[in-house]
Amino acid sequence: MKVQQHSYIGRSPDKREDRVFLTGQGCYTDDVALSDPLQVHFVRSDVQCGKIIEIEIDDASQADGVLAIHVGAEMGDLGKLAINPVLPMMFTPDYPILATQTVGAVGQPIAAVLAGTKSQAVDAAELVYADIADGTAQSRDLAAQHWACGDVDAEIARSAHVVECTVQHPRLAPSPMEPRAIAVAYDDATQSVTVWHSTQTPHRTRSELAAILGLDAGRIRVIASHVGGAFGMKASLYPEDVFTVWAAFHHKRDVKWTATRSEEFLSATHGRGVTSHGQLAFDEDGTFLALRADVSAPLGAWVPNSGLITGWNAARVLPSGYRMPALDISTKAVMTNLAPTGIYRGAGRPEANVLMERLIDKAARVLGCDLFEIRERNLLDAAALPHETATGNVLDSGSYAQALSMLKEKAGYDACLSDRDARRAQGELVGVGVAFYVEPSGNGWESARVTWDGDGRVQVASGSSSQGHGRETSFAQIVADVLNVSIDRVDVTMADTATSPEGIGALASRSTAIGGSAVLKACEEIKARHASGEALPLSADIRYENEGQAWGYGAYLVVLSVDRETGTPHLERVTCVDDAGRIINPTLVDGQIRGGFAQGLGEALMERVVYDEDGQLLTGSFMDYALPRALDVPALEIHKFETPSPMNALGAKGVGEAGTIGAPAAILNAAVDALSPLGVRDLTMPLTSQTLWQAIWAAEQGNAT
Repeated sequence: MKVQQHSYIGRSPDKREDRVFLTGQGCYTDDVALSDPLQVHFVRSDVQCGKIIEIEIDDASQADGVLAIHVGAEMGDLGKLAINPVLPMMFTPDYPILATQTVGAVGQPIAAVLAGTKSQAVDAAELVYADIADGTAQSRDLAAQHWACGDVDAEIARSAHVVECTVQHPRLAPSPMEPRAIAVAYDDATQSVTVWHSTQTPHRTRSELAAILGLDAGRIRVIASHVGGAFGMKASLYPEDVFTVWAAFHHKRDVKWTATRSEEFLSATHGRGVTSHGQLAFDEDGTFLALRADVSAPLGAWVPNSGLITGWNAARVLPSGYRMPALDISTKAVMTNLAPTGIYRGAGRPEANVLMERLIDKAARVLGCDLFEIRERNLLDAAALPHETATGNVLDSGSYAQALSMLKEKAGYDACLSDRDARRAQGELVGVGVAFYVEPSGNGWESARVTWDGDGRVQVASGSSSQGHGRETSFAQIVADVLNVSIDRVDVTMADTATSPEGIGALASRSTAIGGSAVLKACEEIKARHASGEALPLSADIRYENEGQAWGYGAYLVVLSVDRETGTPHLERVTCVDDAGRIINPTLVDGQIRGGFAQGLGEALMERVVYDEDGQLLTGSFMDYALPRALDVPALEIHKFETPSPMNALGAKGVGEAGTIGAPAAILNAAVDALSPLGVRDLTMPLTSQTLWQAIWAAEQGNAT
C-alpha cells in the first residue's frame, strides 16, 4: 500500500487560531478569573523631574475598599532589570519600581493603591497628595560605539560629490490592541504564584522577576496565553509588573493590574525618536566611496531590557546591502527625562534604512541618475555573499539585484515615470519613491519538545511565543511535513513556563527561523529513530542555536501624490518585493508584510508623540495621536521569491519587520520627489497634510529647503 505523502510547507492552510479569536473564545490577561483579587492603580508623577518632598497617603488609606497603599521606601532592596549590553554601557541605570527620592519622568509610578475593585483604587488614588520640587531636565549618554574601515576623509577628498542628510524619526506609541496587563494568583500552600502576563517573553518574565525579587524561579510560573499585539513594547518587564507580583507575595493575595490606554501613552515604552546624520561620497559615475554616519537614540528615565537595540541596529545595519570602501559610523544611546524608549517593530532597522536610502536618492539627483541604476551599480553581487561588513555582521545569502529587477518589472517603473511626468506637466504634484532594505533576524537559540504519541498524534511544545503571528499553524506545517502526518493530528502549545521548554520568545523576526528550526530538528531526530525501528511513542527535546543572523531583504516602490491646495498625501500605488528565505506559509508572510507596512506608513505619514517644554505629554489619547485606520492603508502588490538562508536549519529569513523598514524610506523618497519640481529637497516625518502644505507654501514663497 502506497503511503500518502503530506506536503504543507509552502502552502496556506487555515490559520488555526482564527476561529478562537473570531468566535470570542480568546483568553487575554484581563479575562483571567482570579480569587477575590486586589486591583492595583498607580499614582503617577505629574512633573517631569524633581525631588520628592512628601507623599501624603492618610486620606487615601481611609477610602472605601482600600487594603493598602505602598510607596517606594517600602519596596526594600530589590534588584535591577537586566539590560542587553549590545552597546558598551558607561554605567548601570537605576530601575525604580516606585520612585523613592526623585522622579525622572511624567507618568512614573510614585505610589500604588490596592483595593477591592478597580474603581475604588482609582478613586483612592485621587486622594494621594505628592509634593515634588521641580528639577531641571537633563540628558546623559548611557552607551556608545564606533566602527570604521578605510580612510573616509581621503575618499571624501577625492570624490566627485558628497551629499548630506539629517533624518529625525518621530517618537512613536506602539499601541497594541491589548494594553499591558498582569494577573497574579497566589498559592498559600506552596508560597508560589502563577502569573498571567501579556508579554512576548514569558520565560524572561519569570527569570527577571525571580532576580529582581530575590526569589527562586521555581516559585513563579508565567503564562502568556493570548496576547493582543506587542510589537516590541511587551518584550521587557515593567516596574508595574514587578510591583504587582511583589504585592501578591507581600499580601499573600491574588492581584491584578491592567493599564488604561492613557497609561500606555504615558508610561509604556515608545519607539523610534532616533536622529541620524550622514554623508555619502561618490564618484562621477555614481560609485559609492565612503559613508560617515552619526546616530543618537533616545532612552527614557529607565531602560528596558532591549533598550539599547534601537541605537545599535540604527548604526550597525549601515551601509545596508551596498558596497562601501570606507566607513565611519558612530552611535550613542541617551537617557532623558521622558517615558522609556524601547524596541518597536523594526527597532533601528528603519532608522538605518531611511538614512541610507535618502542619501542615495540625493546622490541620484545630483548626478541626474536613474533611481534603480544607482542602486544596482552599488549593491553587493550575489557572488559576494556571504559578506562580512565593517560593523561585524555577515550578510548571508540572496540576490539583491534580483529584488530590484523584479520590483522594476512588477511595478511597471518606466510607465510610472511616464505617468508622473505627464501629470506634472498638468500641474499635479506626483512622485515615485524607491527603497531597498535589509532585515537582520534574531540570533541565538530556541527550544522545542516534540512527542509522537502511540495513537499517531504529535504534541509540540515550543519555547517561542505568539502574539497573533499564526505560529501555531506554521509550526504544525513543519511537523506534518517531516513526520508525514495530517496537520490535524498536530497540537502546538507554547508560552507557559510550566509546560513549555525554556526559550527566548518572539523578538526580532526570530521565531520561525530559529524556533521553527528547533521544531524541525526535533522532528528529524524522531523520524530517524522511528525509521531505525524504534516504536512510538517517541520524544525529542532540542535546544537549537543558529549559525548566525539570517538577513532578509527586498525593495519597495511607492507612487504618491500631494494635493497642492491642502497638502494631503495620497498613496496611489505600492509594490513590494521581499526575499524571506524559505517560506512556510505564504498567507502568513503576506499578513506580516501588510501589517508592517501599515506601521511604516503610520510613522511616515501621521504618527508622532509630542511633549511640551515641561515634559508634559500632549498626545495622550487617540484624539491627539493619529493611528492609521483601515482606509488609510492602500492595497499592496506583494511579490516574493525565496533564497534559503544557510544560517538556520529551516532556511527561513525574517519578514515580520520588512514593511516597517521599507515603507518609510520609499514613502519619504516619493514625497520629496513629488515636491521636487518646487525646489523641495528634504522633508521631515510624519508627512502630515500640514507638513506638506507648509513645504509647498515655503517653496512658492521662494524658501524651499
